[in-house]
Amino acid sequence: MPFGKYRGRLLIDLPEPYVVWFRGQGFPAGELGTMLASLYEIKANGLEGLLRPLVRGSGGE
Repeated sequence: MPFGKYRGRLLIDLPEPYVVWFRGQGFPAGELGTMLASLYEIKANGLEGLLRPLVRGSGGE
């Protein structure tokens, strides 16, 4: 995340309530907004486990 309280965190590590808040407020424009919107769908549908193996250092390498 490039800004805010969670600056420096991977998007997948953002708390679900924060991502839901963004959805209610409106996602930012551009690539970050697209990624956050996708992340919302991933988290809302319980699909985080599909991304975990792709995260470096998660043991799924």
